[in-house]
Amino acid sequence: MKEKGEQGNEEGNERMADARRLHIDVPVLARVEGEGGLSLTIRDGELETLRLEIFEPPRLFEKFLEGRAMTEVPDIVARICGICPVAYQMSAAHALESLCGCAPGPWVRAMRRLLYCGEWMESHSLHIHLLAAPDFLAYPDAMAMARDHPDIVRRGLRLQALGNEIIRFWGGRSVHPVGVRLGGFHHAPGEAEAAALRDRLCAALADAAALVRWTARLDFPQGPAETWGDFTCVALRHPDEYPMNEGRLVSSRGLEVDIEDFERHVEERQVPHSTAFHALLDGEPYLVGPLARLNLNHDRLPPAVRDNLAACGITLPSYNMFHSIIARAVEIHYALVEATRILSDYRRPPRPWAEIEPRAGTGVGCTEAPRGILWHRYRTDEAGRILAARIVPPTSQNQARIEQDLRETLTRLGLARSDEALRHLGECIIRNYDPCISCATHRIRVTIDRP
Repeated sequence: MKEKGEQGNEEGNERMADARRLHIDVPVLARVEGEGGLSLTIRDGELETLRLEIFEPPRLFEKFLEGRAMTEVPDIVARICGICPVAYQMSAAHALESLCGCAPGPWVRAMRRLLYCGEWMESHSLHIHLLAAPDFLAYPDAMAMARDHPDIVRRGLRLQALGNEIIRFWGGRSVHPVGVRLGGFHHAPGEAEAAALRDRLCAALADAAALVRWTARLDFPQGPAETWGDFTCVALRHPDEYPMNEGRLVSSRGLEVDIEDFERHVEERQVPHSTAFHALLDGEPYLVGPLARLNLNHDRLPPAVRDNLAACGITLPSYNMFHSIIARAVEIHYALVEATRILSDYRRPPRPWAEIEPRAGTGVGCTEAPRGILWHRYRTDEAGRILAARIVPPTSQNQARIEQDLRETLTRLGLARSDEALRHLGECIIRNYDPCISCATHRIRVTIDRP
């Protein structure tokens, strides 16, 4: 990055030399986890260059998993993200259990789904109320929005707190939970505690349904419907349920493969302007996350959730990325309905885990983090030590799609607007994806040429 003074002088000289050329540099994206920037060059009314620049240093989680016991992995990967630790734990557990031939059984499967409901609720609630809603209501931040809409923000924080309660129910704490182990859970709460949690969740169902209706009434940037075009959506799809922990990889272009085939279709590429990889599906950008899930799986929603959404008049599939906030609200409603269903016949088992025997092999796991599919691959030796790990987070999968969206939407909605208006619109587009920039950062390869 250039120093502000240097940048200002350079831009001033450029404007004097060519008044038709415009350069906008957004060094830090507010209300996004991690440090990134957006650089635009506009010449003669056309977008000449656009770069979403990620400045985060590499975190090397994959490398320092090497040599660790497979039983340590769920607790280690939970530290990758403070917002979606469950997703990292679940993808890791599924991958390692698959290579060991461990099937934890229906009780563990259901409780993992309950745990994931909590993470969707807390993550989506935070994004809707603290990151995205201020954009649509023209507030600089959630604190300013709360002064005029206190009931809306309080409702959002209540739903977020309930999500944290579900995570704490299984994880012992709501941030970086420690209750997950390979094969299941270290501890199972009692029936009375489960009943009390279910009562609190049932009492919030009306709040969640109202949140969907509220988001659908927001004033979204529209433009002519025919100009939105479409894009490739990718998500898990399960034959019987809305996807969380299990399913096949499907796309809106007709792809349907097992998760083991992920690497045959998805390629991560390093780009020179970012420390985060860009992922392409069969050579093209693609979308993962709540809108992609909803577009591909809305027929798997239970009637109460589906009917509430239908009453809002939203047509699916939707290719208006600003509808992502509605998709998050729908998934909060769904998570509450699903969590109450799972808890309705909760029984504490004698032992909340299945035994797992380490072995040498390679296993993959893929689950639906709040921001989209999270794919893990591990290779172990006979003692269960990690020999190699690969983690592909949702944000890195969305990076190429974010740049594509920025280019298309900024052009569609008008490049002639002021620098500040373009800057704000660019930030809104990026925040739509709820990117965890820190999670997406990988080690940059170094190439040395010695002629």
